[in-house]
Amino acid sequence: MDEEAAAISITGLRVLRGKTLVLPGLDLLVPRGEVVGLLGPSGCGKSTLMRAIVGSQIISGGQVTVLGDTAGSAALRPRVGYMTQEASIYDDLPVAANLAYFAKIVGAPPAQVAEVIERTDLGSVARSMAADLSGGERSRLSLAIALLGSPELLVLDEPTVGLDPVLRVALWELFAELAAEGVTLLVSSHVMDEATRCDRLLLMREGEIIAQETPAGLLERTGTTNAEDAFLSLIRAAGESGSPDPEPHVPKHRATGGTP
Repeated sequence: MDEEAAAISITGLRVLRGKTLVLPGLDLLVPRGEVVGLLGPSGCGKSTLMRAIVGSQIISGGQVTVLGDTAGSAALRPRVGYMTQEASIYDDLPVAANLAYFAKIVGAPPAQVAEVIERTDLGSVARSMAADLSGGERSRLSLAIALLGSPELLVLDEPTVGLDPVLRVALWELFAELAAEGVTLLVSSHVMDEATRCDRLLLMREGEIIAQETPAGLLERTGTTNAEDAFLSLIRAAGESGSPDPEPHVPKHRATGGTP
């Protein structure tokens, strides 16, 4: 994959949390216009990686390039949508007012508020106070906010947590629609059965990307029938070799510069 054509290009990313090395020199390329699943157990570094991509994480070394620009740069603010694990909303405002407020911040047209309400199925609670929403409704409101401004890249941290199975399916269908429109989505999850809904998978363990594959390619490579068994197979292989067994198609680079 051409680095210049990638939505996200990372070389030698190092992140320290206190004296703990959370990301020990991670390399990654994410193509444009795909739904890319970032899968791995809680605490493996998924959220830290996502924060580095959107520019809200202090890093110790390496380079993070997003849509051809340095991660966190002012030019990227209207081009990148970010949904955190915790709902980033104002509890003392109704749903529609939350969206109208954030639409002004990102410079989105007022008409887009109604569009994202429809896309995230929030019409029935549009006038409800955010404080009165269920956990799933709060997550969908956070997603609706991330969609404002029609970003080219969506970074979604555990967007389906707390949703019932019907809403989870509906959201993944929305992700596929957005990708078909040219949007790149990086979606983190620790639910392995969501892997089959992605165009490409990044399997993460202890701060390392141990595989980057299509779902079908991953199963074929490991000789398994589901993503969870494939992940366990890769972990066993890493334990037997004494080091992670990275996917050979994942390009490995040396960092060529300092912290962005």
